[in-house]
This record gives sequence, C-alpha cells and structure tokens, in this order.
Amino acid sequence: MLIVGIITGLIILVLLVTVHELGHGIVARRNGVTVEEFGIGFPPRAWGKKVKKSILGKNVQYTLNWLPLGGFVKLQGEHDAADKEGDYGAASYWVKTKILLAGVLMNWVVAVVLLTILALFGLPKIIENQFSIPADTIVKADPLQLAYVAGGSPADKAGLKQNDKLLRINGAKVSSPQMLSDTTKADRGETIEIIYGRGGTEYTTHASLRKNDNGQGYLGVSASQRQQLRATWSAPIVGVGVTAQFTWVTLKGTAQIAWDALKGLVQSLSFDKNTRKDGAAEISTVSQSVAGPVGILGVIFPEAQAAGLGSLVFLTAIISLSLAVMNILPIPALDGGRWWTMTYYRLRHKKLTKEREEKIQTIGFMVLMALVVLVTWADVGKLFR
Repeated sequence: MLIVGIITGLIILVLLVTVHELGHGIVARRNGVTVEEFGIGFPPRAWGKKVKKSILGKNVQYTLNWLPLGGFVKLQGEHDAADKEGDYGAASYWVKTKILLAGVLMNWVVAVVLLTILALFGLPKIIENQFSIPADTIVKADPLQLAYVAGGSPADKAGLKQNDKLLRINGAKVSSPQMLSDTTKADRGETIEIIYGRGGTEYTTHASLRKNDNGQGYLGVSASQRQQLRATWSAPIVGVGVTAQFTWVTLKGTAQIAWDALKGLVQSLSFDKNTRKDGAAEISTVSQSVAGPVGILGVIFPEAQAAGLGSLVFLTAIISLSLAVMNILPIPALDGGRWWTMTYYRLRHKKLTKEREEKIQTIGFMVLMALVVLVTWADVGKLFR
C-alpha cells in the first residue's frame, strides 16, 4: 500500500504541475509569445519530440524527463528585458501578468472541479461554517473514529487502537462523541460489549470501564467524527464557494506558519536560555505543520489512498489549491515572486535587467531549495518515528 500510495502521489503531483504549466503555455501562445519546450518532470531528458503544430504552437519540443517531481514550460526570451518578436520579455505588462497567473488559475479551477464532484457524492466538512446551500444540503455523519487511545486504559486492554471505528456499544449504535461520553458514564464500572471496525472488518471485544473519570474518560479514548455534505443542483456553487473559503484559510495558515517560524528563529538566537528553548519549541511546532515531497508522497498520499477514493480526491483538490496559493505569494523563483519583482521595478520606473533578474531569482531559488531540504529532513524524521 505504501508503494502504491507513493506512485499514486507522484502521478497526481505531476498531473497538477502539468496542468499548471499548460496554463502558462496556452496563455503565452494566445498572446503571441513563442513556446519553445513543454516538459514533464525535470532534466535530465529521457525522451523528446518536436511537434510541428500543437495546442502550444508550432515546433514545440515536448519532453519527458527523469526527475518526476514537476514540469516546466520554456518560453522564448523569458527574461523581462528580452525584446525580440515572440519573446516573453517583449510582451506588455498585462500580458506578462496573464501568463504568470495562468498556472495559478488552472490549479484553482482544478480544485473547484474536484470539490464540485465531491459535493455531489460527499464533501468532508473540515471547518466551522463551511460554505453550503442549506436548502440543498444533506449532512451525513461517518462512524466515530478513535483519535487517541490512552496506554493502559480499558480501551487499550480491550485491544482498541487509534483509527478504529466505534460502531455499537452493548448493541446500541454510537452516533456522536457526546453519546459515547454519556454511554460510558452511565455504564461506569461495568463491562461493556464493543463492536468496532478496522480495515473494513467488524470485530467484537469487551472492556471493563473505570469506576471514576481520571481525566481520560471511563473508556480512555477520544473520538472524532467526520461529517460529509451532499448537494445536487448547488454542487457547482458549493465547489466555487468552498474553494474560495479554503483559499482564505490557506492564506491565513501560511501567514501564521511564516510568522511562527520567524518568531522561533529570532527567539532561538536570544542570549536567554529559556527564550532559546521557547524558540526551539516554536520551530518544532512549525516543522510538524508542514510537509515536503517526502512527507506528501511517503505519508499523506498512502494514508489518503488507504482511506478511500473520496479522501484521495479531496487531498488532490487541497494540494492543487495549495499550489495556486503558493504561486501567488512573493516568493522569488515562483510565479508570484516573478510577478512581484516585475511589478516592483515597473512602479519604481527602473529597468529589470537580465543580470539583475537572474540574481534575484537565483537567490530566491537557493533559499527555496534550502527550505525544501529542511522540510524534507523533518519529513524523514517523521517517517522513522
């Protein structure tokens, strides 16, 4: 399952990046900018063919490359200072803006489409006041799932584990976390029959509940319950609304992570021992909140695939949306960074020379790669815990 999950994750990531780059290429061609190459994966090149006529224009080199973690589109005269006919640099500010943001729009649209499909069959509710049309919404609650099982607790002794699904207690269906709490409280000190699900199979066990609540409950578990929202005619509206809502949540979350990381870094440089300790804890918390290629492919995708097709589609939508958000941020070497750099020099009425642009993008790329290495290191640590 791990290998299948990794392969599935690679395919999905490559497809999302391909769609992103395809957006750049199509808009470039429609605005008179020559597309020289469209590549899937990163060099070294494994295969290539020049196509005389295609959706991206004439004589475009299409390539497959050995590093399957993305893709790229190569435009003629990509530097802002290029001025020949067909050069990206020779295009107007508005055309460059459309080209740079086309990939963002493509990933955003993919998220809308996937969330619209999920709205028809079951869209997970993951935030409070998640967008929906009340007149066309059916709420379905999944079985209770054990989020935590305390060591040495009645649940632990009965063989229950994290992620097990609680189905029935003493023959009665457990339909909510509150009902679980009320049931175990009413039967405290007694032995109860528990029917639970694991890996698609139902099991029966017995647990002797505590007589007193020691802060971990009479059974010694905490449970969560996912809700799914279903719509019919309003599904496309829900798809757009939820995508917009998640975009805002992602932006806020990204800003919070950046602020916490900066605060932790500053604290870790303090002369005070306790402040340095707080800074290290802050950075550790941030590292648990982010995932790089290893975490996404080695942990997140296998878990989503094991959870079912719906979870995999939802994860794909969220990653597509995350790609869109990351590429509108002022991060050099990404689309947003290039747009912000171009706009800054335009507002300053200063020429963005090829040398200056290369220097900015190279420094940005090195910083970005350093962050990827740090996140990957943290991901590897998570895999072996």
